[in-house]
Amino acid sequence: MSKTPASEAAHLSNTPAAQARRRRTFAIISHPDAGKTTLTEHLLLLGGAIHAAGRVKARGEARRAKSDWMKIEQERGISVTSAVMTFEYKDAVFNLLDTPGHEDFSEDTYRTLTAADSAVMVIDAAKGIEAQTRKLFEVCRLRDIPIMTFVNKMDREARDPFELLDEISDQLQIETAPMMWPMGMGLNFRGIQSLYDGRFIAFNDAVPTDAEAAKLEEDVLLARAGLPQFDLATYREGHLSPVYFGSALKNFGVSELLDGLARHAPPPREQAALGRAAQPGDKEVTGFVFKVQANMDPNHRDRVAFLRLASGEFRRNMKLKQSGTGKTIGVHNPILFFASERETVDEAWPGDIIGIPNHGVLRVGDTLSESGSVVFTGIPNFAPEILRRVRLGDPMKQKHLARALESLAEEGVTQVFKPAIGSQWIVGVVGALQLDVLKSRLVAEYDLDADLEASPYDSARWLSGSDAAIEKFSNANKGGMATDRDGAPVFLAKSAWEIGYVAERFPDVKLLKTRERHEVNAAAG
Repeated sequence: MSKTPASEAAHLSNTPAAQARRRRTFAIISHPDAGKTTLTEHLLLLGGAIHAAGRVKARGEARRAKSDWMKIEQERGISVTSAVMTFEYKDAVFNLLDTPGHEDFSEDTYRTLTAADSAVMVIDAAKGIEAQTRKLFEVCRLRDIPIMTFVNKMDREARDPFELLDEISDQLQIETAPMMWPMGMGLNFRGIQSLYDGRFIAFNDAVPTDAEAAKLEEDVLLARAGLPQFDLATYREGHLSPVYFGSALKNFGVSELLDGLARHAPPPREQAALGRAAQPGDKEVTGFVFKVQANMDPNHRDRVAFLRLASGEFRRNMKLKQSGTGKTIGVHNPILFFASERETVDEAWPGDIIGIPNHGVLRVGDTLSESGSVVFTGIPNFAPEILRRVRLGDPMKQKHLARALESLAEEGVTQVFKPAIGSQWIVGVVGALQLDVLKSRLVAEYDLDADLEASPYDSARWLSGSDAAIEKFSNANKGGMATDRDGAPVFLAKSAWEIGYVAERFPDVKLLKTRERHEVNAAAG
């Protein structure tokens, strides 16, 4: 049994507020191939969490990147689930959330960001802002999350730094404040200079020529005069992004970024709840489930709920109550994560993320608290953009399929709908890659060979209104009616035109693109 790094810092006051101040819970977002997983590895290396960083596309089994553990991720060299890793650096305790590096997983990313207090955006120095970066940035903006930017791969051919910062400001509508400035790029990359203390850090012991030094001096003067200065309040409000330059692969500029996170990133913030927001310094232990992951360990059919602690001092063996159902859950084996490796912890504090092994009792959006009266808000389900019919090769396995789909829906891999007419399940996803993950996991974990066929439906909408209005709507639209896994009524539309048409015909019923998880769980409870 081990304790979190926090418990060993005896010189600090052991109150929730004091421990929360040490916490930096942040997510990393980027376009695939911008170097997110490599940066993650080197941050963990600096924090002493791992001893050999394995690039995602490096050769050999032994060097599979630590934070990419699912089989499909290891085959394709991309991240499709969010991992959580805890490490200590200087006097801060970091909880790093590794988000899916693919746009098809924006829903999982959004839910992961509900557990983060800040984010690091990784940008490829040669490519600048890419489609996925923009999409994930918008997700951050929905939550007003402060963002630091790491311009990666400066040791390869890159675009002009002024041009890159202009593009970030212009396309993402956020001010950029460079903290460092690069000298050269590609083969002529010589290092970075701090815009605040003038320190120069040489890349690979490079010795700049006089001409290169003069060019850097000129660039730094221009940057200081023409670009915004770093301001802590504006950054924490989400309106300004401090920018660092480096090469994650060569572990250059990474410690400067980590220092910046320790110094400037916000500690745990208050969490919105029905009635009253929870403050990190509150005495009552509260937290919310933002992710459920099954089968992290293929040797054990396990299911782990990821709980972000919002307040109080959590102790092992505590009894917490589940929102919606009021069930009491004894947390006997809480775990801290390093990717698929884990250790049991005796205590945890606001900002920490612990895993609670359970058998399907805990679901995404659940609140756990000592009193049972706290209900956190802001964790939605999104209407799927792709709907497919599930057809089994062996019809005798229908019950097994139902259990498997329920289980995967619980994790947020897919959404499941049962049409009012017909027996075939409809699965809904936000992006096409989720369908590949669904098929791959049905085979690997449940031994089910299923086909995902085109369905007649284009989109799904949850219904909101009085019981009488929903019944009237259902009777008139039987062919498109279904229920989700919680039994809530859903309208499956064949086109955007049909949504507009039925919305006009039935003004008393709202067709919703999102549904709050806490409402779902309360209804299910």
